[in-house]
Amino acid sequence: MSKQESPWYQVATVSDIPLRGSRRVEQSGHKIALFRTFDDRIFALRDSCPHKGGPLSAGIVHDNCVTCPLHNWVISLESGEAQGADNGATPVYPVRVVEQKVMLQLLAQATADA
Repeated sequence: MSKQESPWYQVATVSDIPLRGSRRVEQSGHKIALFRTFDDRIFALRDSCPHKGGPLSAGIVHDNCVTCPLHNWVISLESGEAQGADNGATPVYPVRVVEQKVMLQLLAQATADA
């Protein structure tokens, strides 16, 4: 691992995350929402809606988005950007799955202000 590369952390297994659902994990003090889409892709976002800080892990997963349970903002799981007329974004964490283990990387832009 180079000095520039951040480490990867195992935070769950694929089966820990319900299909079309989410799971909240903490890694190095950071609250992270893991999402599993209908087509079995895994995404990770800071567990905080950019609108009022609602827990995205308690939201409804649909297509490649999650709807915040507080005020119904729709957030892209791919980019962390609010959809439609809403503006804002929540940080996205790089994810990879290795032998059904969900690994994520804590990058500086994803962990700022966490």
